[in-house]
Amino acid sequence: MRWDNLVENTREAGTGTLFAADAVTTRTFDTPEFRGITFHEIRARSIVNRVPGASRMPFEWTVNPYRGCTHACVYCFARKTHSYLDLDTGLDFDSQIVVKINAPELLRRELASSRWHGAHIAMGTNVDCYQRAEGRYRLMPGIITALRDHANPFSILTKGTLILRDLELLKQAAEVTEVGISVSVGFVDPELWRTVEPGTPSPERRLDVVRALSENGIDCGVLMAPVIPFLGDRPDQLRATVRAIADAGASSVTPLVLHLRPGAREWFMQWVGQHHPQLVRRYQQMYEDGAYAPTWYQRTITRRVHELAAEFGIGPARRGEARRISVQRERLDRQSPPGGPGSTQLTLL
Repeated sequence: MRWDNLVENTREAGTGTLFAADAVTTRTFDTPEFRGITFHEIRARSIVNRVPGASRMPFEWTVNPYRGCTHACVYCFARKTHSYLDLDTGLDFDSQIVVKINAPELLRRELASSRWHGAHIAMGTNVDCYQRAEGRYRLMPGIITALRDHANPFSILTKGTLILRDLELLKQAAEVTEVGISVSVGFVDPELWRTVEPGTPSPERRLDVVRALSENGIDCGVLMAPVIPFLGDRPDQLRATVRAIADAGASSVTPLVLHLRPGAREWFMQWVGQHHPQLVRRYQQMYEDGAYAPTWYQRTITRRVHELAAEFGIGPARRGEARRISVQRERLDRQSPPGGPGSTQLTLL
């Protein structure tokens, strides 16, 4: 594995690695939930990462305690990051997990720095911070505690039900700062879920998370992502998904159509060839111009979902709701100094 290729600034190779190669400890655990998975424990040198300026994301700073993800979603945009370690973006991404074991202490130190001005921090934007590994390593309680103690606004996006373990910490944090939670549920079709998101909790269990958070006074939006063309975009499928989201008490629903960046594209197309060979040509045509579906298609899906949301009494994410990212971007523009702490995020949505 090529640890020394992970540098602080991917545009200026050689400016310093994110962690020392001689500090990596590799472990395997002979338990059913971790069988076949290898964990690479490292001590990171920075944990607050700056999003590249070219990113479409409406936030500027992220924290990602893991690299690689046992959710094994065949479409995951973050797969490309594993190629920087000389690992493949398919099975290795699903089973070779990098764990930044010092993430909580490092975050606390970076938040206390005079260079940090309390900008919004987004989590779960690269790989899921509540994936299966979190059950063993328990990094998120320390991370949330540090953010709470510094009253630093943050948001979490997850497919993991393990977030409910940290419910009390989230409630405490919400008393002193802005906390936004979103759960990702792109569809409720059980057959599609079993094949395309094999390592995740079922959509029903994720919606139970939405319900539990809402019942405990924490607004929770749903990122309806991805809406998968030809497999999850029929009118009846969209209606069933939005209805289930509304029934769970979500504060908002925001659709996002499947996008296929390098690394994810090859793995997803291989999956399509195995499970839906009749769709290969249609996907090639839809994504022939790049990673994103045609604008007309994205707008059609967005309009349909918003119409259904209005019908069922919920709406798209708005300022101050759910993840509260937009309002935080205004603060970032005013508060974050150029060249703030941390490294450049290697990839995002």
